[in-house]
Amino acid sequence: MTMSVPERISGSGGKEEESEDESEILEESPCGRWQKRKEQLSQGNVPGLESASLAMDTEEGVEVVWNEVQFSDKKVFKSHEDRIKEMFENLMQVEHPNIVKFHKYWLDARESRARVIFITEYMSSGSLKQFLKKTKKNHKTMNGKAWKRWCTQILSAMSYLHSCDPPIIHGNLTCDTIFIQHNGLIKIGSVWHRLFVNVFPEAIHGNVHQHRDVQRNQHFFAPEYGHSEDDYSIDIYSFGICALEMAVLEIQANGDNAVSKEAVTYAGESLEEPLMREFSQSCVHADPKMRPTAHDLLFHRVLFEVHSLKLLAAHCFINNQYLLPENCVEEKTKSFDPNGIMAEIDHTDRPGVQLKYSHVSPLELDKFLEDVKNGIYPLMNFASQRPHAMPRALSLSQEHMETVKTPSPEPQETETRKVVQMQCNLEASEEGNICHLSLFLKMDDKLHRQLSCDILPTDMPRDLASELVHHAFICEEDCEKLAGFLEEALGKHWEGSSASTSVTAVMQ
Repeated sequence: MTMSVPERISGSGGKEEESEDESEILEESPCGRWQKRKEQLSQGNVPGLESASLAMDTEEGVEVVWNEVQFSDKKVFKSHEDRIKEMFENLMQVEHPNIVKFHKYWLDARESRARVIFITEYMSSGSLKQFLKKTKKNHKTMNGKAWKRWCTQILSAMSYLHSCDPPIIHGNLTCDTIFIQHNGLIKIGSVWHRLFVNVFPEAIHGNVHQHRDVQRNQHFFAPEYGHSEDDYSIDIYSFGICALEMAVLEIQANGDNAVSKEAVTYAGESLEEPLMREFSQSCVHADPKMRPTAHDLLFHRVLFEVHSLKLLAAHCFINNQYLLPENCVEEKTKSFDPNGIMAEIDHTDRPGVQLKYSHVSPLELDKFLEDVKNGIYPLMNFASQRPHAMPRALSLSQEHMETVKTPSPEPQETETRKVVQMQCNLEASEEGNICHLSLFLKMDDKLHRQLSCDILPTDMPRDLASELVHHAFICEEDCEKLAGFLEEALGKHWEGSSASTSVTAVMQ
């Protein structure tokens, strides 16, 4: 199975002349957030996927992919329902900057048909395979730094999947299931491959077709694939072939036939850099037990480097951004004296070096921080406790609906995570009797929430906290603590003479 490149199927008029028929809304999700359009996407070789359509996320205002899996028999579907929910719930919890986002799913068993609908991130920039093909066509060679950056991002995602409890084996890593964004961000798709192929293939309507069945992609799969229990080593083998193709741009095949073992060996031996050659060969070792883990590969000499202080500081900044006001980088850089010295290195045998604020471009700094936030420069060269538990779902709890659209109200969702740290900023408005509240909440899974609203002196902290519980922003157990925290902060603000008040509290 492959997520493949979601190419739009359009007429000769092109995207600019998209007809009204293509943008017509055919169906809505039970919650009304996702709207399926008539425009189809090419999702070749995805097992059981009856259709994949472009859809709109009405909350975020972005395009997504609406995927449908049809089941051949409603009774069979019912017998698999609990297993389906369990597997999709696990997929909902996969959250990594280098993995295609799985947004939502729901079940539909109306009348005689049975299906699963799931919403995934739309990767509009194309696959790594397409990028390598264009690069080769333009007679370009692969840049070594880009190769290292891509390998690091892919391994970051693979290490994350393999260290989950239970481990997640991708099982379908090829250059077609790796996507590259315009900013250089790499994302892995088709993480749900094994759900269809290994769990209930006999129940899916139509033929279950694995991407391995495609001749031109057989060389991505380890020799033992399908003959023994899957483990991380099959993903490492596939990654090794991907790394090799990224380095040489393409491993030659004989026409439409599969890429031979000899062609893979020749491509590996053609690498001029000894460390790159050793790196790729270790991944495709014939003995699965001799292949390194994704975590180990991140420490290989060809990839490992001591992180710069700049990168460490950027990650620290991003991880604690919820504690800082918006546009703080821009505002801070404006206040600096361009001729001011931010660092100085003294030498006894030669003149010292001075680094001035004028040497730093605010625009370059903003772009670097954005790239770090997006996952282009992951911090992976540190030992971590493994295995770790499956991360919590970032989305709110999943409701299971059996109809495509119901007129009855949906059950109110609740928050179960605990707040471990709170910070609020209160700023007086020009009217004087209104203040603007910015509330930053750090949850127990290290995720953050930022909320803001205008409040009056008559607003009660208890009512504000109860409203946050009602809208599933905090759990019921934190209501009293937050009410007390807001009461203290508001008391200081209304009684004080300062135009702004900042209060921080660590939950015990």
